[in-house]
Amino acid sequence: MKVLVAVKRVIDYNVKVRVKPDNTGVDLSNVKMAMNPFCEIAVEEAVRLKEKGVATEIVAVTIGSKVSQEQLRTALALGADRAIQVETDEDVQSLDAAKMLKAVVDKEQPNLVIMGKQSIDTDNNQTGQMLAQLAGMPQGTFASEVDVEGEKVKVTREIDGGLMTVSLNLPAVVTTDLRLNEPRYASLPNIMKAKKKPLETVSPADLGVDIAPRLKTLKVEEPQPRQPGIKVESVEELVDKLKNEAKVI
Repeated sequence: MKVLVAVKRVIDYNVKVRVKPDNTGVDLSNVKMAMNPFCEIAVEEAVRLKEKGVATEIVAVTIGSKVSQEQLRTALALGADRAIQVETDEDVQSLDAAKMLKAVVDKEQPNLVIMGKQSIDTDNNQTGQMLAQLAGMPQGTFASEVDVEGEKVKVTREIDGGLMTVSLNLPAVVTTDLRLNEPRYASLPNIMKAKKKPLETVSPADLGVDIAPRLKTLKVEEPQPRQPGIKVESVEELVDKLKNEAKVI
């Protein structure tokens, strides 16, 4: 069973994001970058499937500039067998990413695609669903539990009202939520071994995908600072402030 795992390079979640002075985007200069946390969970789940004897090969794929190979090497150190980079310096939007992943899926023919439910930079939560539609695969999103049984995968999903379990025919697309697992750290020996694992580089043109942007960012601004809270002496005072000052009731 082949598992394809998509990963993305983003600003490290511990770093405070800064907006460029001209408000055209986020300042990435001299900023620590890392693998998207939801993608780390996806890689971990694929490795666990391999450790269980369910998966036989894990292929990691990313879309981005040459420096994105750092995140692919991390995936290889965590347990992926080989990697594919779709190299581009352009700012890739969700639909274009889904189209390129679909082209990789057509080439690799994986039994299961695992990816993070969203990236922490754009926060769109779109690519997994778009990929499933383009590839004609069933999808299990927001997965908190994944269980492969023969030619089916059972996915427990987190929804507003609790949990939902769906059974999907393979091949399928699964997007991971936070509570699916706890990602491991790559050991030094595995980091060294990852440098020798195969990493293939292709371009969007090789995949037949036009990545010309369809959306234009007009302006990026930092959110308004949160106002400090206050203490009240009684429920009556709280209700009065909510009604007459905040005007929410």
